[in-house]
Amino acid sequence: MQPPSGSPVLLYCFPHAGATSLVYRGWQPLTGPHLSVRGVDAPGRGTRRRERRAAGFHALVRAMAEHVLADLLAERARTPGVRWATFGHSFGATTSLAVAAAVARQAGTAPERAVLSGAVPPGLQRPGELLAGVPDEELLARTAADGGTPPVVLADPTMSRILLRMLREDDAVRAEFAREAAGLRVDFPLTLIAAREDVHAPPEKVWPWSAHSTAPVRRVEIDGGHFAAVHNPKETLTTVADHTGAGER
Repeated sequence: MQPPSGSPVLLYCFPHAGATSLVYRGWQPLTGPHLSVRGVDAPGRGTRRRERRAAGFHALVRAMAEHVLADLLAERARTPGVRWATFGHSFGATTSLAVAAAVARQAGTAPERAVLSGAVPPGLQRPGELLAGVPDEELLARTAADGGTPPVVLADPTMSRILLRMLREDDAVRAEFAREAAGLRVDFPLTLIAAREDVHAPPEKVWPWSAHSTAPVRRVEIDGGHFAAVHNPKETLTTVADHTGAGER
C-alpha cells in the first residue's frame, strides 16, 4: 500500500562524480517540515569513508540501496506513512534511479518520483572510460571550469589528490552505464531538470530519460550551466516539493 498523499517525504540525494553527500549539507534548512533531505554516500566516501569501496556499477547500486533501505525502514517505523523520493545530479542521476528501483522492489513501496538533474541517459553516453588518458593537471582544470568544486579543494594538494582519485573511480563506473543501465526501466514518475547553458547535458539530451519510465514524466528547464540545479537548491527543492506534494500541510 502506498502512504497517503501529504505525509512527509524523505529525499535521498546522490552526488555528482568526485563528490560526497557534503554537497547537500546546506539543503535541509531550505525545506519545509514535510521534506527531509538525506545525502547518500558511496561506501568508502564521506559518512561511509571507513567502509570498503564498492567496485563496479552493480556493487555500488547494491551497497547504496542497502543503505537507503535501512534508513527508510527505520524512518517508517518511527513515522508511519512517510514517503520517499530521490534526487541525483549528473553521475548521481543514473545511480539514483538504479538505487530507487532496487529499494522499491525490496521495500514494496515506490518512490513518489525520481528527480534526475543534469544527466544524459545511459544509452546516449559514450562507452568506455573517458578520463584514463587525461593528465591530472588537465582534469583539475576541467573540473575548475565546470564550477562544481570549491576552489579550496582544487588548491589543496591533499584534497585535490583525493578528488582526482574519486573522479577516476567514478569514471570507471560511468563507463559501465551504457552497457549495464541502458535497459533500466521503472514504473514510478520522473522529474527531469535540465539547464539551458549546460554543455554536458543540455535539455535535448536530458529529455530522453523519459524512455526509462512507464509513468508520467515532468520536464523542468532552468537557467544556468551544468551545476545550476545544485547551485540553486532553493529552486530545486521547490520543484521537488511541488512534484511530490511535500509542501502539503
